[in-house]
Amino acid sequence: MESTTEDRMKVLLLCVAVAGLIGGLALQFLLGRADLARLCWSAATLPVLAALVVEIIRSLARGEVGLDVVAALSMSAALLFDEALAATIVAIMYTGGTFLEAFAEGRARREMRDLLSRAPRTATRHRDGGLQEIPVEEVIPGDRLLIRQGDVVPVDGRLETGSAYLNMAALTGESLPVSLEPGAEVLSGSTNAGDAFDMLATEAAKDSTYAGIVRLVEQAQRSKAPMSRLADRFSIGFLAVTVLIAFAAWWATGDPIRAVAVLVVATPCPLILAVPVALVAGLSRAAQFGVLIKGAKPLESMARIHTLVLDKTGTLTDGRPQITRIHAEPGFSEAEVLELAASVDQLSKHPMAQALVTAAEVRGLALHLPAQTEEVPGEGVAGMLEGRTVFVGGHGFVTARTGDAGSAIAAAEAGSVLVAVGVEKQFAGSILMADPVRADVGEMLAGLRRDGVKRLVLATGDRAAVAERIAGGLGLDAIHAELSPDRKVHVVLEERKLGPVMMVGDGVNDAPALAVADVGVAMGARGAAASAEAADVVLLVDRIDRLFTGFVIARRARAIALQSVVVGIGLSVLAMLAAGFGYLQPVQGALLQEAIDVATILNALRALRIAVPAAEGATTRPAT
Repeated sequence: MESTTEDRMKVLLLCVAVAGLIGGLALQFLLGRADLARLCWSAATLPVLAALVVEIIRSLARGEVGLDVVAALSMSAALLFDEALAATIVAIMYTGGTFLEAFAEGRARREMRDLLSRAPRTATRHRDGGLQEIPVEEVIPGDRLLIRQGDVVPVDGRLETGSAYLNMAALTGESLPVSLEPGAEVLSGSTNAGDAFDMLATEAAKDSTYAGIVRLVEQAQRSKAPMSRLADRFSIGFLAVTVLIAFAAWWATGDPIRAVAVLVVATPCPLILAVPVALVAGLSRAAQFGVLIKGAKPLESMARIHTLVLDKTGTLTDGRPQITRIHAEPGFSEAEVLELAASVDQLSKHPMAQALVTAAEVRGLALHLPAQTEEVPGEGVAGMLEGRTVFVGGHGFVTARTGDAGSAIAAAEAGSVLVAVGVEKQFAGSILMADPVRADVGEMLAGLRRDGVKRLVLATGDRAAVAERIAGGLGLDAIHAELSPDRKVHVVLEERKLGPVMMVGDGVNDAPALAVADVGVAMGARGAAASAEAADVVLLVDRIDRLFTGFVIARRARAIALQSVVVGIGLSVLAMLAAGFGYLQPVQGALLQEAIDVATILNALRALRIAVPAAEGATTRPAT
């Protein structure tokens, strides 16, 4: 917990109240000076009462009426009617509650602080036949870095030597390390759990995955949006009931001490603090699974979602083209067709070219560096490989250059792309590629619908035929295709008429729709920075099933918060009635209310241990 002036003041007031209580008890029971004891208790209570009055005035200036008013009334009434001991106990209860809230919030934010503290500060770079330790900010794309055992990968890159064994728990929440082969993508923030390896930096530190996560966490922690306090929604009614019971007890018996006892036992200050503790604990729990929720207000909104609107590319689908079929002409093998295409595409930045290179590396194919490459944007690439000219691109591009149309595989279905390969004057073969639907989408959507989401809607800029193919079998309620960014916004606004909307996307074109949704969710692992900035929730891992995880945590954290309000206030009302009928004296009531308040705060901390069932019924666990 950060040491701030406000935190130090809370501790000081608590110490004053406790010291006053102990001092007064010593004066009364050891020295027999009841008059000095009352003076000591009153002196300990007044600073707390003054601080509370200042806080109430600030709240009223913001247009907020909270249950803190009851605490001020109870302390004032206890002092007025010579119940100084009860007043001091209430003062301890109030200051102890605010201190416990600060402590509990610090406990709940621990995972976020741990995430920030893991950010690497230096990197080891190969330079002039030796190694040099440099600040991570000085790493540039193309640098060859040494990652020793136990090191946190400083920037995004590509594995260069041998295999690697990485613990990616900080990024994915998975406790089991992952084995990577040469050429595989290495994400910053993962920890080397095996032997040392070399990697080639592909991004600067500020543009890498982990740096983006750190920025988002810092943004969430700096957020000044007020913590939603569910208990305050009951404050006016509870205040009225408290005053009514207190005056009724006084009027019926003529004993003002009955009214004091009612006010003392009605003080639920730590109770209302239990609500933000539950919500912050929910934020922390979600962060353990790679779901960054930017504050308690988005968490509350996420728990009440009626409609889910999803983008297609990078959300429902993986966003990275994959090979579905390879056709080889006579004289060529499937492996040779892929090897030729990937070798020439090594120097291209086109997503399809990069996907081919990755597929070839995963299959262990030996790629050769092409010479005299020429790329025709939107059509294809030509290059020299071992003295032969190789063409890779659209069927028309390759046919025009080889003069051979080949016997290309059947026409690609909607959403698929055919990559043709030619060598000199001969058509070598074709590769069919598609952006597949994520394997866990169906289970995730079924889980959301089962847990209360009423409508599932697809909103994509892609063609209608592609959208229909992708949505097949997912049980969506509506499909909107060929949408521009402003029309996506229109879809979200229309759906909001039916209830709160959660929008999920990963691209720059999704940012406007994310901003107007009640809850915007960005696929932050590979998504655009613009969408992550506009979103209320960021999935730090490239797994759509974590959307279900975040939704479940939000609902259960909110349920625990509401439980704290209903049970705590209910017990307080019963205690008030007991005090009104004379069964509780002010001191006894103060002690009872303290027990109720501590119990509700401890109950709120249960949100740190929310169990998250997977969509298909298994149990999802964070890294240990």
